Formats: sequence, structure tokens, C-alpha cells
Amino acid sequence: MSDTTFTPRVFSGIQPSGNLHLGNYLGALKRFVDWQANDIESIYCMVDLHAITVWQDPADLRKATRELCAGFIAAGIDPEKSILINQSQVPEHAQLAWVFNCVARMGWMQRMTQFKDKAGKNAQNASLGLLAYPSLMAADILIYHATHVPVGEDQKQHLELTRDIATKFNHDYDVDFFPLTEPVIEGAATRVMSLRDGVKKMSKSDPSDASRINMTDDADTIAKKIRKAKTDPDALPSEAKGLEERPEARNLINIYAALNEQTVDQVLADVGGKQFSEFKPMLVDLAVAKLAPISTEMARLMQHQDEIDKILTRGSERARAITAPILRQTYDIVGMVPPVAI
Repeated sequence: MSDTTFTPRVFSGIQPSGNLHLGNYLGALKRFVDWQANDIESIYCMVDLHAITVWQDPADLRKATRELCAGFIAAGIDPEKSILINQSQVPEHAQLAWVFNCVARMGWMQRMTQFKDKAGKNAQNASLGLLAYPSLMAADILIYHATHVPVGEDQKQHLELTRDIATKFNHDYDVDFFPLTEPVIEGAATRVMSLRDGVKKMSKSDPSDASRINMTDDADTIAKKIRKAKTDPDALPSEAKGLEERPEARNLINIYAALNEQTVDQVLADVGGKQFSEFKPMLVDLAVAKLAPISTEMARLMQHQDEIDKILTRGSERARAITAPILRQTYDIVGMVPPVAI
């Protein structure tokens, strides 16, 4: 194999499963906006093919896809600077996924912890898509020759699989064609926890709406949820070590740090010794200032869905200028007849 230098390129995606919340913003959307400022070509994706690995109501899926696109834009993704796409509108994702289904091994798929978690004890009744979707995830990334993927801790295993598939493909065909994509994990709030239980991850599926800040919440709702967030009776510590046995306190400090682009230690240097009765109003003011404009813009965009659809159509055209040649080269390497040119 020859040494190949790949052009730096970022790819990441979010499932359009509805109810975008603060965890999605701090764990993904805000990072995407930060990456956009690096002037590295970036592709951000609504992964609706992944969403249908479990049954979705079609009308809800369409709405959630557009709402997620609105969330990307309202959070600060510029569709002129970054490529913003809906996965199913770029067919090369699925076409490369089939090639990767034939490269990946069954044992690799069966060891994936997310499949085990989602399929549960009734794995034989899970969809084949649920088992195979990490192969599609690898295709999502490698159809762009993406070199970096911003991920949360819970996605590291999928990126390792992506690297395994790239390595095996390159080895099997004696090429240096697919890059070994690097994960990018950074920032104070990679895992945002429930406002009602600091040991549970913030989730759209939690029955209590008070457990999360939705990206569609208005300023009053954001403020009310933070004021009611679970805390403990002690004053805040001056060092991060003092948060180790205090999950709710740690969560609120992490959120403040991430929203204010500070480290936990920097925040604690300012607020150490304060009671929550003093700290929560600070967090309310910060969260409302940062998040309320996003929910306002999302609401505006959802009133103009033709605008969203035009952005996604343009994004798919820009994406296919990258993906079509890479798929054509892949087919040539494998020995398949090249796909019809677009």
C-alpha cells in the first residue's frame, strides 16, 4: 500500500427521532458549530435511514427530520459553509453500506453494545437493520473519506468498527483508499444528565418533561426547569474533586461550563462557596441567553418548511459531488460495474 494523505474533512450525524434537547446541543450541535469555525470542510447529516431500524410513524419522521434541520441551522450551522444533508437523499450512503456489509464480519456486529441494549432479550425479533446499522454508519463516514468525527463517549465503539472496516477493505483489496477516521471527544459536557436524576442521561424518552431542556422550550420554560432542577443542600465546592459524590451538582456545573465555554475548574473558581440559591439564577440567565434564540429561530423555520427543503436539496447536490466519485472508485476497486453517473 502507498501512503495516502487525505484532505481533512469532518462528518457527523444525528437521528431525527424528535425532541432535540440540551444533551443533543451540548454533545453535538454546539461542537459542530465550533468545528465549522475551523474552516475544515464539514458534512452534517440527519440520519433518517438509521431512524427506521425501529418502526417510525411516517408523518412524525418527516416532521422530526425537518425539525432537526431547523435545529442545526438555528444552533449556528451555516448551510453555505457546511454541507447539511438528509441521509436518504444521498443514495451513495446506502450503496457503500452494502459493500461494507460484505466486508464486516457477523461477530463484529454481534458484539456491539448498542445492539445488545436496543434488541434486549428478544434479539431474534430485532430488525436486520438494527444489527447491520453500524456498517451503514461506517459508510456514512467513509463515503466522504472523512478524517474526523465529533462523537460522544457512547459512540466510540462505532467509530472503532468504522476503522476496522476501513482497515479490512484496504487490506483485502491491497489499497490505501479509506482513511482511519479519528474520533474527536472534547468539552465539559460530553454527557448531559437528567435535571431530575444526576446519574441518568438526559433523554427524550424520559416520561418527565422536567428532566430535560428541549431545544424548542421558550425562555420561561427553560428558566422554570432549571429552578426546579434537583440539587443537594451543600454549598458548591471550589475544586472539581468536590463534585465526585454529587451527581446533580456536577451536572449543573458541567452545563454551565459548556454553555459559557469554560472548564469546570474555571467555573468553580468563580462560584465555589455559593449555595444553589445563588448559582441557579446565574445558570438561568446563561441558559436563557444561549438557548432561547435557538428555539425562536427553530419555530420560525418550521413555519417555512419549503425553506428547509430547499436547503436539504442543495446540500444533497453538494454532497453527491463528493460521494459519487468515491463510490465509483470503490466499485472499480471491488470489480463491480461503475454506477450510472449523476
